[in-house]
Amino acid sequence: MAVPKKRTGHSAQGKRRSNWKATKPTLTKCPNCGQAVLAHTVCTACGTYKGKTVSKKGQPEVVETPVEEVKETKKAKKSTKKAKVEALEEAPKAEVVEEKTEEAKETSEEKAE
Repeated sequence: MAVPKKRTGHSAQGKRRSNWKATKPTLTKCPNCGQAVLAHTVCTACGTYKGKTVSKKGQPEVVETPVEEVKETKKAKKSTKKAKVEALEEAPKAEVVEEKTEEAKETSEEKAE
């Protein structure tokens, strides 16, 4: 196994490491919004890269439909047997939740009085 004959001195070590310098990252201006951006990366301000919208920041806001409507459309696509079975399973759960909320309201009203 190779072992150095003498220890390397501090100045020799420093001279050898003199070129171990950190370089500044290259910044470019975004062609869309003009903000300084790292080269070859997506603009954090507008979400574009090479003139194309890549992330959601650059896209206009889309109004989402309520969750209830989405569930109804999914059920309509399923076969009728599956939809009927799911409707039967969900119906009793909804009634139990409504009963619990009514009981909670009654108890909170009693406590208030």
